[in-house]
Amino acid sequence: MFWADSAIEDFIKERKKIIDSKESIVIRDEKTPSGRVHIGSMRGVAMHGVFSRILSEKGIQNTFLYEMNDFDAFDAIPEYLDKDKYKTELGKPLFMLQAPEGDENYAQYFGKEFARVIEVSGFYPQFYYSSDEYKAGKYNEVIRIALEKADAIREIYKEVSGGVREEGWLPIMMICEKCGKISTTRATSFYGEGNGMKVVYVCDQESSGAVGCGYEGENSPYDGNAKLLWKVDWAAKFRVFDVDIEGEGKDHATKGGSRDVADRISKEVFKYNPPYDVWYEFFLIGGKKMSSSRGTGVSAGEVASLIPAKILQLAILGKAIRRAINFDPNGDTIPILYDQYDKLSEKYFSGVEDDDTRLFSLIHEEGDIKSIFLPRFSQVVFLVQMPHMDIEEEVSKIKGAPLTDEDKKELKERIVYAKQWIEKYAPERYVFKLQLDKVPDSAKDFSPTQKRALSLVLEEINKMKELDGQELHTTLHNIRKETGIEPKEFFGAIYLAFLGKESGPKVGWFLSVLDRGFLENRLEEVSK
Repeated sequence: MFWADSAIEDFIKERKKIIDSKESIVIRDEKTPSGRVHIGSMRGVAMHGVFSRILSEKGIQNTFLYEMNDFDAFDAIPEYLDKDKYKTELGKPLFMLQAPEGDENYAQYFGKEFARVIEVSGFYPQFYYSSDEYKAGKYNEVIRIALEKADAIREIYKEVSGGVREEGWLPIMMICEKCGKISTTRATSFYGEGNGMKVVYVCDQESSGAVGCGYEGENSPYDGNAKLLWKVDWAAKFRVFDVDIEGEGKDHATKGGSRDVADRISKEVFKYNPPYDVWYEFFLIGGKKMSSSRGTGVSAGEVASLIPAKILQLAILGKAIRRAINFDPNGDTIPILYDQYDKLSEKYFSGVEDDDTRLFSLIHEEGDIKSIFLPRFSQVVFLVQMPHMDIEEEVSKIKGAPLTDEDKKELKERIVYAKQWIEKYAPERYVFKLQLDKVPDSAKDFSPTQKRALSLVLEEINKMKELDGQELHTTLHNIRKETGIEPKEFFGAIYLAFLGKESGPKVGWFLSVLDRGFLENRLEEVSK
């Protein structure tokens, strides 16, 4: 069974009473928009998004909420921003910062950017900003409970994670009324009841480059004046939004980690049964984990513009959720993903029903699955670099029949993404430049054996009425065996003659798509 189907089946068994009693199941995920959001954050989006799809397939009404957590403190300046402009903003809630440009605040600027990426990638949650919910008073009740039960929360930290909080510790961060910072304040006490509750605090802490201003004061903790500390805040969200399914990355799911603490607080302090939990492995770029706040890694926007939604969803959903994804746009990842997609399509339309074809159905919008001809992405990458080439005509030859309108639509899409990949990320072995004007200098010193082999290639090509890639492939290998030339010497000479480098695409197919006159003239020149 496909991993996402298995998780939802388990959820339905475990939470049947809740499903039967609720009008709509709530699925929730979140991200702090501390800068350009890196692609790794899409794994949580995709996991929760596919859970929503599967529940909908089963006729179970559900709502997928996505929070832009803009009440977090600004704790690091991304590399691409003006350090002088933002260094005085460290420690303030993200929603209080000015955006790099325009009239929006910082969190809206980067939050909306990520929301667009999520939708372009084929997921459509209901977005909201955490500061709006705090300001609207939705957290007032859980704030009151957390302050009154601070000792119980302190004990949970100690029992679950071993974290020791001093006597009198309070699980809340007040916004300093003088400097506007939140990460530098320390709540010392509270008094009053209900709506009249006040928290006494001092702004005297240092945190990630932010320094408290020394102000001492008191204020209501309600209606956006304060934020609960991280693990308490997370537990509070379960109750505030009545969440039924919410997973997290591996780093939060360790024994005694953030999720364990939040679950205990949810159950014992807020009296709310924690959501069904599925943790997921990291999404790595070139083997490295990324950070949005520090501006490291490839952004989600960059990757979403590099490949279409179905390929991005394949990259994320195609790996079991507890296996790491290593996405490297500078390597073979993208051609391999396209090949994987093509194989899934072939399998799906052959009538096979298994995890592969289930995955194929889930990465498409309903009614958007069509049986079409899919030229290999690596072939399209090569063809777009051939200046004389009529790509549509060449792909029609590969298909062996005229292209349908849907075939042409898919081809045009692959051409767009192939050009982008070559321009921005493709490794050297995929980048070719046909040497049209003259024989490359590197092809002027071939050995007698190489020249003899190339002259035989020319002879065989002269005998052919039509140039067929497979036939040429067989012919070339026969010539190599006949002459006894080493493969690297032989095929390297062919690539050097036409590309000025020792490697290239599949050689038979490569030669078959070249202009015949150019092909014969160049072989004659280099075999003299």
